[in-house]
Amino acid sequence: MLKSLIIRNYVLIDGLDIRFEDGFSVITGETGAGKSIILGALSLVLGERADTKSIRSGKDKCTIEAVFDLSTYHLKDFFEANDLEYDAVECMFRRELYSSGKSRAFINDSPVSLSVVKELGNQLIDVHSQHQNLLLADTHFQLNVVDLMAHTGKKLAGYRDEYGKYLALCDALAELRDKALHARNEEDYIRFQYEELNEAKLQAGEQEALEQELDTLSHTEEIKIALYKVTELLKGEGASAVFSLREAFAAMEQLSAYFPKAKEYADRLRNSYLDINDLASETDVLKDDIEFNPERLEWVHNRINMIYSLQQKHKVSSIEELIAKRDGFGAQLNVIDSFDEELEALTKSRQESYLSLTGQAAEITGLRKKASGVVEKQIMERMVLLGIPNARFQLLITPKDKPSSDGMDEVSFLFSANKNESLKPVAQTASGGEISRLMLCVKAMIAGYAALPSIIFDEIDTGISGEIADKMADIMQDLGQKMQVITITHLPQIAAKGKVHYFVYKEDTPERTFTRIRRFEDGERVDEIARMLSGAKMTQAAVDNARVLLGL
Repeated sequence: MLKSLIIRNYVLIDGLDIRFEDGFSVITGETGAGKSIILGALSLVLGERADTKSIRSGKDKCTIEAVFDLSTYHLKDFFEANDLEYDAVECMFRRELYSSGKSRAFINDSPVSLSVVKELGNQLIDVHSQHQNLLLADTHFQLNVVDLMAHTGKKLAGYRDEYGKYLALCDALAELRDKALHARNEEDYIRFQYEELNEAKLQAGEQEALEQELDTLSHTEEIKIALYKVTELLKGEGASAVFSLREAFAAMEQLSAYFPKAKEYADRLRNSYLDINDLASETDVLKDDIEFNPERLEWVHNRINMIYSLQQKHKVSSIEELIAKRDGFGAQLNVIDSFDEELEALTKSRQESYLSLTGQAAEITGLRKKASGVVEKQIMERMVLLGIPNARFQLLITPKDKPSSDGMDEVSFLFSANKNESLKPVAQTASGGEISRLMLCVKAMIAGYAALPSIIFDEIDTGISGEIADKMADIMQDLGQKMQVITITHLPQIAAKGKVHYFVYKEDTPERTFTRIRRFEDGERVDEIARMLSGAKMTQAAVDNARVLLGL
């Protein structure tokens, strides 16, 4: 509920502090006194568009604060989702408007965007003017009304869980189909690349070995000549290395008998002799093993050219990268080959979810249709009480083509105020006064089923009087037992039923005019009700009548 409204430097208001009560309150005052200004300030603090002309003349800034009690609205999740401090008893909205055009909004002293302010504000208060029919004409609002009366809450919660799963399956299936289509469009290319690489039978490390072999095969003659020369130098006839080392070793060994250090040198020469002799034997064998093989040379050359060509084609520089490419193409082909099975499994899961969803939706539809008769009866009974005796109201439920988050029903409120008029959607047929009364009937009907936003009726009584006004007051008074109702009225019958009575007036000073508001005490209400009854000239009859209306 709205607990207070504090306004500073807004239009004709220099400073205004209003404390509101729960239940049914009324606001009265002469036409032009500034009641609409107060509503405008409330709309501004709840996120409506700002205009620098709203700042009181001569001031640089206007500030509006509204404090709400949220204890019955279960809005903690909203505050956590928007990273806001949660205070269920004292939630403060503040709007600051500067003459420079800058505007700032706060919730519990945290700066927020206007979209957040409006989203929260719409859950807390509904300012309903005579010509406002948007909410009642909104199909989502209409559906919510029916669901409250039909007690679909638990079934809708289960349905929405399944609906979330169904949407996820639809998205997953669409994504998989796109992937499958894209993959199949490239399947021939991928398969060709894979088969080409697979047929190459590439081996890790192969490239380096082939390049080395190519060098060897390309220089066979040079290798044989070099090995022959090395063998001759090491072990050939005459003064070869082996012969010289053997002679040196023998000489040093003879010295060792009388020159002790010669033994060490003899051992070293002996080891060198043995190593060189072995090396000479190996080169001797190796020169005979090296043979020119043109067929092998051609094969190695072709193999290396193939590897180079594949590397250039796939923009890589090693055989290991080519193997990784081959394996990647193979994995893509495996995925493509598995698409059909995945699509079949996912399609089956989606169909099962759809059947479950439509089954739950049918149960919800049944509850809604069962409640529709009750809604129609209660609305028409209240409309008759409010002076529309020929009112007809029908709750039309039609099936949707596909599931949505709230089921598979389209709900429409059809209305006619006269006998000779056909039923039409509310927005197309009801006048401002009729739609305000219809909204009052709807709010009164559902007030016991949910924590409704506080509602402000702005001159809902336009065009009615007498007994109808009294009936309307009774409905609003009863509605006030379940929620906060604030009504701006010109009718004494309605004003007298309010739990609290506020009076809006203008105060003239030598410099300017200000809008003021004050709360009447019980004794003051008699004079105000009497004034509303008699007009400018107060009469004793009006005073007596006012006392009767107030139950004094």
